[in-house]
Amino acid sequence: MRFTISTSVLSSRLQILSKVINPKAPLKILENFRIECRNQSLHIVASDAENTVTATIPVEEMEGEAVFTVPNKTILDALKDLPEQPLTFEFDNNTFSTTISYQNGVSRFVCQPADDYPNFEENSDGNTVNIQSGILLDCLSRALFATDTQEVRPAMTGVFFDMSEGKLAVVATDGHKLVRNLVTGLPVEEPKSFILPKRPATFLRNSLAKDDSEVTINFSSRNAKFEFGEFVLICRLIEGRYPNYNAVIPQDNPNIVTIDRKSLLGAVKRVMPFANQSAKLIRLSIESGKLTVSSEDIEFYTSAHETVLCDYNSYNINIGFSGETLLEILNAIDSEEVCLKLADPSRAGVITPVEHPENQEVLMLIMPMLIND
Repeated sequence: MRFTISTSVLSSRLQILSKVINPKAPLKILENFRIECRNQSLHIVASDAENTVTATIPVEEMEGEAVFTVPNKTILDALKDLPEQPLTFEFDNNTFSTTISYQNGVSRFVCQPADDYPNFEENSDGNTVNIQSGILLDCLSRALFATDTQEVRPAMTGVFFDMSEGKLAVVATDGHKLVRNLVTGLPVEEPKSFILPKRPATFLRNSLAKDDSEVTINFSSRNAKFEFGEFVLICRLIEGRYPNYNAVIPQDNPNIVTIDRKSLLGAVKRVMPFANQSAKLIRLSIESGKLTVSSEDIEFYTSAHETVLCDYNSYNINIGFSGETLLEILNAIDSEEVCLKLADPSRAGVITPVEHPENQEVLMLIMPMLIND
């Protein structure tokens, strides 16, 4: 079997697929790529047993067919630092020996049979929804930081996809913060939902194109399949019931602060080093026309404060938040200005962009921390 392919095309796809491979996978063969050569295409598979990604790459020049596996490190090292040029692969179906010929050299190695590489289940009768790649990428990029890291609440370690009446809510929460990305205008009629684990969600965030190409999501009670571009991701879903996230979102936070996002972000960054390093407490003192960001560490006699102009015309409020969480939220929002919607120092605050992306509604919730006046 013989085929020719561009260095950059093959290397870029293998780099993406390699993110799925886990050296601690239950089967040694899962450290390999499974490569099938047929119908003038390469079908390359990478898996960690829970998540499987296939890339289909058209090849102009191919003679014969073959199926084999190759250790990911072997082929990645063989392509490492090679400049853009045609690569010619020659594979012996009997001995599994492989030769890669390029402009100034040749590399040879032995591959392995694909007989023991697992076949992974696909959805055949699940639910299907289509969404633009750029929108899904934005939703996952905003949501992933809010997933729970504690395994005692498995459902909250993933990203919740909640569909109903033409809408998709992409939600993540750890109990201290919550992100809800609402996408409208989708062809969804009946309520449907699933919980996507963090690992495949992270793979999608790192692999999706920020454009209007289409991603097809097909899911059942156990698995989900994402088809985008040349790639197909099949992953196992998290079982269990996701918490009622809408119940914790305040519906009436009357005190609204409108402020430049970058100015607030910079102020929080500059006062954070002076906060207590275990609590990371940041105080926001809000009065008409200005917001003061402050922190202190009584034990080490350090403190800092900075004032930022804002649009606010209600009564004075002092409220405390985790500085780290506040930074994560502000970094996840793209709008030039943000709205802080507050009620009182004991209730959750809501942060939204002043300008929402088209066909989307972004909401971030942050729980307050106790401050001593």
